[in-house]
Amino acid sequence: MKKEIFFCVLFAWVICISDASAGASGHAGHEAGSGSGSAGSCVKVRLSKFQPERLATVVPGAEISFYAVNVQDPEQIQVTVKNIPIALSTEENDSFMLVKGKVPAELQDTAARINIKVKTKASRCDAEDGWLVKISH
Repeated sequence: MKKEIFFCVLFAWVICISDASAGASGHAGHEAGSGSGSAGSCVKVRLSKFQPERLATVVPGAEISFYAVNVQDPEQIQVTVKNIPIALSTEENDSFMLVKGKVPAELQDTAARINIKVKTKASRCDAEDGWLVKISH
């Protein structure tokens, strides 16, 4: 009977050790690298403080701006208005990036969406946002 108890304890110990090692290697029912702070995780890009405000009326060539948080490189940001690419300038801060551009001068008497796309190294971390403005003289 002592052998049976010994083997039960040994079996339980082996099971516990194998579960602990599987959890430590990222195989405990989760994707490898899915823990916070691991190389496989990303911090989602945030876009905010759109200027001029949503649905504002602007003139052709008016300046637009917004804040981008968690963007590593300004080259990752693309802005279009009615499929026209916008030239951008950026001012980097420790915690955010101020992005500026201008409404295309050829757009007049129309409504248009200012469309922002941020392409990151990991496509699941990409961001997309924008806002609508009215363009008139």
